[in-house]
Amino acid sequence: MKTMLRIILGALVVFCLGMGPAQAREQVKIVGSSTVYPFSAYVAEELGATTRYPTPVVEATGSGGGMKLFSEGPGMDTPDISNASRRMKKSEYERCQKNGVEEVIEVMFGYDGIALAQNVENPPLHLSLKDITLAVAREVPQGGELVENPYKYWDEINPDLAHREILIYGPPTTSGTRDAFEELVMEAATEEIEAYNGEYTQIRSDGVYVPSGENDNLIVQRLTKDQDALGIFGYSYLDENRDRIQAAFIQGVQPEPETITSGEYPVSRSLYFYVKVAHLDKVPGMQEYVDLFISEKMIGEFGYLKGIGLIALPKEKRDEIREKVEQRDLLALEDLS
Repeated sequence: MKTMLRIILGALVVFCLGMGPAQAREQVKIVGSSTVYPFSAYVAEELGATTRYPTPVVEATGSGGGMKLFSEGPGMDTPDISNASRRMKKSEYERCQKNGVEEVIEVMFGYDGIALAQNVENPPLHLSLKDITLAVAREVPQGGELVENPYKYWDEINPDLAHREILIYGPPTTSGTRDAFEELVMEAATEEIEAYNGEYTQIRSDGVYVPSGENDNLIVQRLTKDQDALGIFGYSYLDENRDRIQAAFIQGVQPEPETITSGEYPVSRSLYFYVKVAHLDKVPGMQEYVDLFISEKMIGEFGYLKGIGLIALPKEKRDEIREKVEQRDLLALEDLS
């Protein structure tokens, strides 16, 4: 009898251990972009408040950090969804495939602009893409060659600017906002500057550009205390804090819904989240979360997310996205060209 009991107990232990991290979860797990975080968290809270499903867990890990976690494998100990403020990279897609995350749905749900903001008490600031690039680049052209960036004040870059210390709080290397800033600002500017001989995106590390983690609200707080400082973050954080901060004009244009949608504002981008199809039918509430996120109630022209800074896609594009999700249309490598 004792032998039989030991066998049964041993079998139960093995069974329980086997369940481990692969067992179904009760909550949706979401990681990724700090820019997408406010929108994702809003949808998560709405799901928890209006349905029988628990509120999903949303973490701001940065776009790159989220993709790394998402692509680790198909197991239930990995995230279900990864938010991104730029499109998935080919290398990230290939890592997904290598690790068994073979089916992924890409959802582009709206637009955003990257703001370069300052204290609301300051006079308006007008910067070009070139001004910004020469402020943050590790190397700048002098005498036809690239040298370590010596600039400490804005008027050293452009005499039309004030004698004001250059201090910029911005996203870290794991952030999709950093990726988009490098592409939309630095690549665009350095292509036009002969000394760079093409695109250049290396950012200085001498304390003038300060990587400030994934919590953009901390950057806003710093701008309220330091009138010399500038901060880089998504439009939604600007929109939520207009009583404390204001956006700089870039190429003569400020970030507003109309200028972002039209592309007139030069630092505009699309926002995404990526869905792990292998989890859709296993995690309670995951499909419902995705459907709620892309509903007109959330991302429509008069949707709730517009109230916290999302720039809506055109109606036909929103309908296309919903059809894509309903059909479980999978992302392919050739889509990422």
